[in-house]
Amino acid sequence: MWVAELACLHGHDFEGWFGSREDFEAQRGRGLVQCPTCGSAQLQRRLSAPRLNLGAVAAEPAPAQPAVAPSPETLLRELVAAVRAASEDVGVGFAAEARRIHQGRAPERAIRGQATADEFVALQDEGIAVWPLPALGSDGPAH
Repeated sequence: MWVAELACLHGHDFEGWFGSREDFEAQRGRGLVQCPTCGSAQLQRRLSAPRLNLGAVAAEPAPAQPAVAPSPETLLRELVAAVRAASEDVGVGFAAEARRIHQGRAPERAIRGQATADEFVALQDEGIAVWPLPALGSDGPAH
């Protein structure tokens, strides 16, 4: 696993995880690596601390714990909950507010809300980075 500290031209810092440096360069060359905040593909790598694999350092290994990986549904529910907690619900005015933010007429922030399929496609065509949140069963719509 290769971890890169990245920043877009707007000053948003973030971390990217890739299979290798070559994998990063290939994805970047195809425009697949974008800033999660503003969607910019104009990125630069930042200086990051190296990861050194020095082998076993501890005199006694820690007792083995059975690894229990969370289910994909659990991970998805946690992701959606984190997005909801870190964003403002603007309801049915989502498309209009996303445009206002994109045009600099509203403060930049994470928002969520409802959009029709046509509005969603139009926002993407305008270069506005939007992603649908899945509705997860009994927890209601994922606006």
